[in-house]
Amino acid sequence: MTDALTSPTPGSPVQFEVSTNVPTTHGTFEMRAYRDLVTSAEHVAIIANGPDGAAPRDGALVRVHSECLTGEAFGSLKCECGPQLDAALDTIAAEGGVVVYLRGHEGRGIGLINKLKAYRLQEDGLDTLDANLALGLPADSRAYGGAAGILADLGLTRVRLLSNNPEKRRQLEEHGITVEGLVPLVVGISAQNAGYLDTKRDRMGHQLPAHLEAGSPTRG
Repeated sequence: MTDALTSPTPGSPVQFEVSTNVPTTHGTFEMRAYRDLVTSAEHVAIIANGPDGAAPRDGALVRVHSECLTGEAFGSLKCECGPQLDAALDTIAAEGGVVVYLRGHEGRGIGLINKLKAYRLQEDGLDTLDANLALGLPADSRAYGGAAGILADLGLTRVRLLSNNPEKRRQLEEHGITVEGLVPLVVGISAQNAGYLDTKRDRMGHQLPAHLEAGSPTRG
């Protein structure tokens, strides 16, 4: 891993800024902050050593997680982002691994205000995809080059990806990270977000069960 220097690695899309240890309700993690040189967003790698004390190495479990203020800070039931982040942190605390937390991804990249506008359209019957399109916005504008740059800085070229989203896999591999497999993360299902999850499965290619039941978490 890079020491606490702020000179970016030549060709890297991110610049490492600082590392510190942070105690949380999930455990104590090393948190490494990065500046995205493409978007100027500030990202964080949340790192836990394995049970043997070893730092994550190739083949480590990795969650690439998009910022979601409504789900993570306010407990919104319209998505499963908060429970996914909690489950990912609990998992790497137990097994070792990395959560790459990407800022600037609110609402699949459309921003907080547009996300709330999309929620308003969903009240009129549009699904999560069509609501974005009705606003003249892409269904999903997230890019994962920054995540790939962070993983490369950590010395990880092969990972197991804790995700239901094949697009994350495709983009990471496009940027030189080999994804050895997707590890399912199905948590936070509720009556309020079942339709949203159906749309992610049926129209956006997410690998979710055909029958989603509230309160039935799946990890691995």
